[in-house]
Amino acid sequence: MSDKNSNLRIAGWGLLLLTFIYINSGYYFSYTPPSPIKSISNKVVSANDYQGLLKLQEAFIRNAKAIKPSVVSINKVKEVVEKISWYEIDPHDSWYLKAKTWLSSNLRGKKFIVENVGSGIILDSGGYILTNYHVIEEMDRVLVKLSNGREYFSKILGHDSHTDLAVLKISTLRSLPVPKFGHSHDLQVGEWVMAIGNPYGLEGTVTVGIVSGKGRTDLGMTRFESFIQTDASINPGNSGGPLISLEGSIIGINTGVAAIGSGVSFAIPVETALKISNQLVESGSVPRGWLGIGIQNLTPELAQTLEFKKVDGVLVNSVDSKTPAHEGGIRRGDIILQFDGNPVPGSKHLQKMVADTKIGRDVQVKVFREGLEKALKITIGKLDS
Repeated sequence: MSDKNSNLRIAGWGLLLLTFIYINSGYYFSYTPPSPIKSISNKVVSANDYQGLLKLQEAFIRNAKAIKPSVVSINKVKEVVEKISWYEIDPHDSWYLKAKTWLSSNLRGKKFIVENVGSGIILDSGGYILTNYHVIEEMDRVLVKLSNGREYFSKILGHDSHTDLAVLKISTLRSLPVPKFGHSHDLQVGEWVMAIGNPYGLEGTVTVGIVSGKGRTDLGMTRFESFIQTDASINPGNSGGPLISLEGSIIGINTGVAAIGSGVSFAIPVETALKISNQLVESGSVPRGWLGIGIQNLTPELAQTLEFKKVDGVLVNSVDSKTPAHEGGIRRGDIILQFDGNPVPGSKHLQKMVADTKIGRDVQVKVFREGLEKALKITIGKLDS
């Protein structure tokens, strides 16, 4: 009996094993090993990604080598030589010693303290250099140091505080390296960019980032604003240096870091920088139109208060005396609807339209006042730069 029961148990276990194999046969017998083609394809993709990263790295290296020679260091100079008066010499000394001490004190080489305050870009081979106005503001002597170590005292040709730009001139018989200038209007948010400058006196520092935004305004940095925003690291000493596209062209002039947080930096578009610099080289100033009014954007609440049914237009909140606007009849509380036949959608648009108008030209300005539209003729004045 025991042998018979043992044989039945063995047969039962065998039947269970066969049943398990049958149920799972679909999994075990349908297994397909990884395709060699797919495996090769993944390796090809990885190789392509690596080659792409190498090309990106090569572009950064190439651009740094090409642009660095045209980036200069802007330095503040302070004389520290203390002259000794003849009368400060001990009267008991001999006349020979007196004369020697006085001559050595007054005829010896002067000593200076040099402090890096920013960066600049060579505009042409003749020695014109572009930088930020705030870099050289209130400086009597500006020392420009080239990437090869040569130093030159420069002359300030002109500045424009409204765009924070200035042009310097150094005298040298050597031909200076000139960078390639590009265009910023085709920039796309997300594009790679590079910044070169002298942060904290560290000459020729290169940083990399992307374009974070375009046409940034209302930052309170300059009067006329349309900045390129980037997350490329820009620190004190970078101001005045170039912002460079991946193709190796200068597309902006690095201006500053926003107080709102780290990683938010701004650059002046290259088109604006070159236009202003050319005017500064030619005349030392930037001619701009001027009305002499304070303006603000029109809100629905203000429009309702003034019984104006739209929000298109700009509200005049102040009019300075003896200005083109005052003499032309513009009043506080007027809503400017049109300037020279063109609609006025906002305050920044009006500022640009006025600034771009030729000085001395008569322009028709349409305003809304006390429920009626009124046309005024304004003679455009000059805004000092």
